[in-house]
Amino acid sequence: MDNLVHASAIVDAGAVLGAGTRVWHFSHVCGGARIGSQCSLGQNVFIGNDVVIGHNVKIQNNVSVYDAVVLEDDVFCGPSMVFTNVHNPRAAVVRKHEYRRTLVRRGASIGANATVVCGVTIGAYAMIGAGAVVTRDVADFALMAGVPARHIGWVSRHGDRLDLPRAGDGKARCPHTGDVYTVAGGVCTVQTAS
Repeated sequence: MDNLVHASAIVDAGAVLGAGTRVWHFSHVCGGARIGSQCSLGQNVFIGNDVVIGHNVKIQNNVSVYDAVVLEDDVFCGPSMVFTNVHNPRAAVVRKHEYRRTLVRRGASIGANATVVCGVTIGAYAMIGAGAVVTRDVADFALMAGVPARHIGWVSRHGDRLDLPRAGDGKARCPHTGDVYTVAGGVCTVQTAS
C-alpha cells in the first residue's frame, strides 16, 4: 500500500515512512525520523529527527513529537497533546546534549491537551486523561488524570475501565474481550481469554 503525503506537508529527505502511512495537511517530518506502517499524522504535526514511531500509531492534529521520543506500536496521541525533551529550558542556554528520553509503550493512549514531561515511560495500554500533566513513569494499564497526573484506576487493552483497586490486590474481567486482569503489588497483568 502506498503512502499518502498531502501536497502541503513536508517530508525531508532521509525520513522513513512505512507502508500505508498518511501525512496530512501542513505537517513536517524531519529527515532522521523513522515511522512504521499504517500510521496517521494529522494536520499540523511535527516529527523531529531523533524520533522512532512504531506501526499503526495515530497522532492527531497539532502534536509535536520532538527529538528523544519513542512511540511503540498502536499508540494514540490526542489532539494538541505535548511532548517535551528539555527538563529546564532557557532560550539563551543550549541544552540539546541534555535531552531526556521519553518512551510510550505499546497501545498507550494520551488524551487531548495532555502534557508529557520528558524523561518518563508511559506503560503499555496506559491511558492518560485529557489535560493531564505526566511528570512520572506510568504503569502498564494505569488510568491517569489531573495536574500533576495521578493514578485513578486501571484500564483494559480495549480501553474499558476495570473494577480493580488502585492499591491492594484484585481481579477483573474486560467486558468486551473476556481477558482477566490481575493487580498484585501495584502491578497489573493480563491473562488473555482463549
